Amino acid sequence: MGDIAFDFEKESDVFEFVVKKGHGVKGLADTGLTTVPPRYIHPPSERIDRKDTIDSAPFLSSPIDISALLEEGDVDSEKRSEVSKKLCEAAEKLGFFQVVNHGVSHEVMENAKRAAHFFFNQPRERKLAYSKENSPCPTHVFCGTSFSPQAEKSLEWKDYLSMVYIFDDEHVRKFWPEECRDAAVAYLKSADKMILAMLSALLKGLGVEIDDSTIRSYTGARAVNMNFYPPCPNPDLTVGVGRHSDLAALTILLQDDIGGLFVRAQDKGWIEIPPVEDALVINVGDTLEILSNGRYKSAEHRALASNTRARVSVPIFVSPIPPTPIGPLPGLAEKDGKTVYRQMLFGEYMENYFGNGHQGKATLDFAKAYLPQPKFNLLDDR
Repeated sequence: MGDIAFDFEKESDVFEFVVKKGHGVKGLADTGLTTVPPRYIHPPSERIDRKDTIDSAPFLSSPIDISALLEEGDVDSEKRSEVSKKLCEAAEKLGFFQVVNHGVSHEVMENAKRAAHFFFNQPRERKLAYSKENSPCPTHVFCGTSFSPQAEKSLEWKDYLSMVYIFDDEHVRKFWPEECRDAAVAYLKSADKMILAMLSALLKGLGVEIDDSTIRSYTGARAVNMNFYPPCPNPDLTVGVGRHSDLAALTILLQDDIGGLFVRAQDKGWIEIPPVEDALVINVGDTLEILSNGRYKSAEHRALASNTRARVSVPIFVSPIPPTPIGPLPGLAEKDGKTVYRQMLFGEYMENYFGNGHQGKATLDFAKAYLPQPKFNLLDDR
C-alpha cells in the first residue's frame, strides 16, 4: 500500500485501492482483512445462501456425451440426432447443461486453470500492465475487477483477465500475457470444433433453414476470460458475480472443483451446477435467445466466493462481431406465431449490455420487439 493508509470502511478508499490503484480484490484479500468492507456488501435479496437452493434434478440433465457430433466420416445419424435433440431440450428447459467427450483434453483444462492461478498470484505491477489504461491492446486484452465498478452500487468479489481472440496467432504472441497465453489459446482452439458443432445443432434444431456460413457468423468473436475469486472472509455477505445473463451466443465454462455456480430455474428458485470432472458447462447467452425468438433460455446465473481457498473459472464467450445483424432467424417468428425480439446489430446490444451493472435478465428488455428501433448505427465507426 506504499505510504498511503487506506480505511476499508470508507467506500471511497476501497474504490481507490481496488480499482484506481489496481490492487483488485486479490490485493484487498491479501491485506488480511477479517470482514468484508461495506463496499462489497450486497443487499440480502442479492446474496447467495446454499440452504435456499432447490433440487436440480427436475431441471438439470445428466452430462451430455457429444462425441457423436464431433466424429467425422460415416457417423450413426440416429445417434447424432439423439445428441442434438438432448442439446435443444436442455437449451429450452434451463439454458444450462454440461457436456463430456467434448474434445478438450484433461491436460488442456488443467493447464488453463493453473495459468489463471499463476497470473493472479503475480505482483500487482505485472497485472497492472494489462489494465485498460496500460494494456498494449486495451480493446482486446485487459485486466479488471468486478463487472462495471463505476456503475455498481456494490462491488463483486472477483478479478478477471479478458483476452479477445481475432483468429490471429501473431496478435496473441504480441499482446497476450506470456504467463497464460499458451494455455488460453490451447483451450480456445481445442474447443473450436465443439463450439461449431453445438451451435449448429441448436440453430438447425429450431426447424428453419440456415446455412453453415450464417452459423459461423455468430461465432466471429471469441473471448477467453480467466476469473479469479480470492478467499473471502464473509462470502454470505457478498457475491463473486451478481445475477446476470451472458451477452454471448454460447458460453463454454471451465470451473474448478470448488463449485459455487448458481442458476435460476424457471422462476422456481436457484440450483447449483455441481463440478463434474472433465465436464464443461455450456449456457445459452442472450444472443442465442434472441436468434431463437425466445425458445432457448439465456438463464440468469451468479457465482459465490469461497472462504477457504481461491476459486477460478475460465469461460469462453462465443459471439458475433459488432456489425453482425441479430434477431429471430428468418421464418421463425412465422413458425412460432409471434415475434419476441426485434432485429438489431449485435454491437447495439453489446453497447447497452456493458453500459450498466449486472441487472439479472433486464438487459434483454432492450431487444424486445415492442421497443422502438434505436436511431444510431454502429456500423459507422466499426
